[in-house]
Amino acid sequence: MQNGIHPKYNNEAVVKCACGNTFTTGSVKDELKVDICSQCHPYFTGKQKNVDVGGRVDRFMKKFNLKSE
Repeated sequence: MQNGIHPKYNNEAVVKCACGNTFTTGSVKDELKVDICSQCHPYFTGKQKNVDVGGRVDRFMKKFNLKSE
């Protein structure tokens, strides 16, 4: 391996979720920001949550003449 070309690995990188949950992991970055974590993901929580990115849900509802809840 060549010396001096590899990034420094940080064992205490902080991960911040949009829901407010924070935890630590290992990464080459000091801080990571994520949209969905295990505390708010529907697979782990059992709750359905629509994540609307750019109005996709509204366009789908309008396209098929469905009413949103």
